[in-house]
Parts: sequence; C-alpha cells; structure tokens
Amino acid sequence: MMLPRGPTVSASLAGYLACTWDVLVPKLGNVHVQRGFADADVMDYLASAAAVAPLLDRVGELGVGQSILEAVRRTRRVAKSNTNLGIVLLLVPLAAVPEEQRLREGIAEVLARLTVADSRLVFEAIRWAGPGGLGRVSEQDVFEEPTLPLQAVMTLAAERDLVARQYAFNYADVFERGLESLLAALEGGQSWVQAVVACHLRLLAELGDSHVARKHGMAASRELAQRAAEILQAGWPEREAARRRFEACDAWLRQMGYNPGATADLVVATLFVAFRDGYVPLPYQGRPGMEGPL
Repeated sequence: MMLPRGPTVSASLAGYLACTWDVLVPKLGNVHVQRGFADADVMDYLASAAAVAPLLDRVGELGVGQSILEAVRRTRRVAKSNTNLGIVLLLVPLAAVPEEQRLREGIAEVLARLTVADSRLVFEAIRWAGPGGLGRVSEQDVFEEPTLPLQAVMTLAAERDLVARQYAFNYADVFERGLESLLAALEGGQSWVQAVVACHLRLLAELGDSHVARKHGMAASRELAQRAAEILQAGWPEREAARRRFEACDAWLRQMGYNPGATADLVVATLFVAFRDGYVPLPYQGRPGMEGPL
C-alpha cells in the first residue's frame, strides 16, 4: 500500500466527501445518481451527509456514543428512512482519533476506551434509526439495557455484522481490504468511479454482505460474493465480459430486492480514511470517471 501523499484534512471534510462521492458512484445494488429505492434516493443520502458531517469535528467534545445518537437524530430530520446508520457507526470512532495521529495508529485506543455508557447511547441510536431486518439476540440485545462496553458488545455481533466486525478488529477490513484495493486501482490508472467500484467488489467477494444475509439469508450473501468474485476474475473494468457480468449482477440484485448496504458502509469508511489521512490528496488530481459508463 502506498504511503499518504498529502496532509490530513478535518474529519468533517473527509466525512462529507466520503459520503457524497460514494453515493455518486454506481456500485452494485446501491443507491446512486441514476438509481434509487422506494424509500430513499440520492437526495436523501446527500442531505444526510450534509446533516452529519459537521458533527464529526465535535466527536472529541461529545464522545463517541453521544455523537452517534446525535448524528442519527440529525439524519432523521432530513431523510425519509435510515440512510446512514452503518456509516455513522463507522465514521464516528474514526473521527475520534486525535488530529495529530494517523487513523490506523489511533483507532485501537479509541475503541478500547469505549464504555457501557457509549453502548447505551448507541443502542438508543439504533432504535431511532430502525434498520431493516433487525432481530433479537440472546446477549446485549439493543432493545434491552447493555452491560458491556461498546467494543465488547460489537465483538459479540462481529460474526453476523460487518460494521460490528470493524469494532472487534480495529477496522482491519477497511485498512487491509478497502483501502488497499482503492489505492491499487487508482495507482493502476483507473478512474475514481472504477476504483470505488473495485473497492466495493473486493469487499463483496471476500466478505459477502451482512445486510443481505440478515434480510435474505446466508445463501444470498454467498451467491453475491461469488458473483462479485466472478466480475473481478473476468477482468473488470477493462474487459467487456466483466462489464456485462457487472450489469447482470446489478439487475439481479435490484430484481431480488437485495441491497448490499454493509459493504457500502465499509466503502464510505475507506474513503474517509483515504481523504482524512491524505492517501487521496486534495485537490483531487485523478480521473473522476463521471462522464460515461464504467
């Protein structure tokens, strides 16, 4: 992985860019400029980004749990549905890393300091957001009073939820899968759109999607992972056969009503890291790739 090339930027700027640039990219099965869902479209995501981003500069003052709850409350004022719970859960701890530290160096300490009070506030935030497919669990259920610090609570859910998995393993998937694939694609000459899609495809191929699994079962997540792997193996984005596979997979996801939202949240966290720590310097000098098909 290449080293950071630019200065760090504020958490609010990194968060706003990560959320908005991500939703402009036509990733598999997700909301973007040309596609929406019945309960959310690109305007909901852009409004959510604008509502939450300023809060990211205040995480050190408010604390992680309170910031997550406030971010969800702000989102519900501007969006029709839950657009960003997973994003908020991922970005707020990253925004808590002190400005003088790189994120990979500081995130473990932030997570280790989380408390039972943070768990209580996050449980309230999750109830406010009302994510689809949320069931009941035997330990540390969000509809009950938590008794463990937030990192410990998330560790209990790590096997079934990709966002929780990042708390358990210090964002290893973001740094070792997401950021690595994004930067490799950009260094290889791919446009911004192609690089973001490449990041999403790798996460899908290697991790499946826990949002799809929670709502539609593990078999659906495994099939999605296989299809994403086949797109990459077919030579995406250079080869026409791979692009056809991509279009077919996107159509399948939308026909089935499968939204790979958990991996999309990891993409946003990856972009946050890339901007905040200067891996993708501003002003951006690469090919945006917004001018036509993938």
